[in-house]
Amino acid sequence: MTTPNDIPRRLFLTIGRLSRSLRQAGSPGPGHGAISAMATLGAHGQLRLGDLAAKEGVAAATMSRIVASLVEAGYVRRESDPADRRAWLATLTEEGEQLLSGVRSTRVHELGRRIDNLSDRDRQALIDALPALEALLDDGE
Repeated sequence: MTTPNDIPRRLFLTIGRLSRSLRQAGSPGPGHGAISAMATLGAHGQLRLGDLAAKEGVAAATMSRIVASLVEAGYVRRESDPADRRAWLATLTEEGEQLLSGVRSTRVHELGRRIDNLSDRDRQALIDALPALEALLDDGE
């Protein structure tokens, strides 16, 4: 029997494992940190490296290495910040946008496949739970 105290723990573990499993379902390429940084750039547009690091919750040096690898691969472009020539701005390239779109598509397809494999009852329970799950996101933003 699930107690109210078990719900946050079970939900945390389940969402984390599902997320990790879907990340592994993607095609080979940049790692999770790089894809996450690209997704943030895709959502927010051009960002200073320090701002990108803060949004990703990593050290500036870590983000600098991630962006450098993405620049080398052609997925991100670095430009000097016209407001502060000492700072750099990172922007997704068209190739980066295409890669990010493909990764999302692969992961959404895999999630859809797993949902299709659920029983009708479980699928309906998931549909019914979506508004509550979405409300959890609103609380954190």
